[in-house]
Amino acid sequence: MPQTRAMGGLSTGIRYLSGYGNINAGNPASYSALALTTIDVGVFGNITQLSKSQRSENSYNFALSHINFGIPLGRPGGISFGIMPFSDVGFSYAIPGTIDTTDIRTVYAGAGGTAKAYLGYGIQINKNFSVGANVSYIFGTLESINSVEFPNDVGALNVRKDSSQYINGFSFDYGLQYFQPLGNNVSLTIGYTGNAGTSMNTTASRVVTRTPTSAENDQENLPVDTIDTYEGQKQRISMPMKHSIGFSVAKGNNWMVGGDVNYAKWSSFRIGSHNPALNDSYGFAVGGQITPDITSVRYFNVVDYRLGFKYNRSYISIDNQDINQMALTVGFGFPLPSLFGSSFYKINFSTEFGQMGTLSNNLVRERYINFNLGFTLNDRWFQRRRYD
Repeated sequence: MPQTRAMGGLSTGIRYLSGYGNINAGNPASYSALALTTIDVGVFGNITQLSKSQRSENSYNFALSHINFGIPLGRPGGISFGIMPFSDVGFSYAIPGTIDTTDIRTVYAGAGGTAKAYLGYGIQINKNFSVGANVSYIFGTLESINSVEFPNDVGALNVRKDSSQYINGFSFDYGLQYFQPLGNNVSLTIGYTGNAGTSMNTTASRVVTRTPTSAENDQENLPVDTIDTYEGQKQRISMPMKHSIGFSVAKGNNWMVGGDVNYAKWSSFRIGSHNPALNDSYGFAVGGQITPDITSVRYFNVVDYRLGFKYNRSYISIDNQDINQMALTVGFGFPLPSLFGSSFYKINFSTEFGQMGTLSNNLVRERYINFNLGFTLNDRWFQRRRYD
């Protein structure tokens, strides 16, 4: 969500944010801090530039990012449920080459993604400690295309492989938070989240066809034959264990700073019995926000200003070159006038300026700008009326 993405993606040690109810699905232990019924809806946008050598290509993507609900349950704690993206695939690029003296072009493309529908519960054990858990159902389809084309040889047959995978399964993650006042309205929160790893189901299909080369660049001929096909092949995907430790220090509704450290054991990832030899990944994030004066009558004094930075060593290594990610994040929280006495509204916006990969060793560098826009509603629901 924009609230946490604007601070480098902090979530593990986040419990409160400037007096408004916020749903922190990254650590279900935070649900016990919900004081108001909360609804959070958001959209996502992305601008990406892929570069290699002297060539570059831009792409754009916009989608609904999340719909989350949080409901306080009084002393026992709180619950949250909703749906949000789990993974996303979107790329298309071509590599020119030659076979003997014949020009060829190898095309790679991918699309699709998976979503996560979750239900979580958090409970406060005592005045300083809370625990929580999420049960999630993950589902979606990933599609990929790999083709070898002969752009200057009309008599040649292009070979194209279309593959798709439907993925579904359940995931379980858990969290805890320890919170302690430090005096002078300053408080400390320390959090942990984990996922013991889970198995997903996948149903794969593939079609390999041959198509005559077209004399026109914008025209594609019909396939002349199919040289390989299968459908409904089922496999199990073993997902990695993930762990995160984080903290935040806050002074009332004025400011908050924090940091997260994360680790994922991607070396244990399996597709069926196949081990793709991925690296274990790790990273960190730091960030914070400041609200100049939440009681002020001047509007820009009650706006939340957020800033963050994150670094990740991904699970991908190519030719002994680690593929790393770095990003700077910035965002704002704009409160809106209340239409009803018990309702509170806020628009949250975040931007992430990042880079992944490198141009060294003839590799691909990705530079991107991510936008997140969310609307948060806080209200008091399920209260018994004293008078009619």
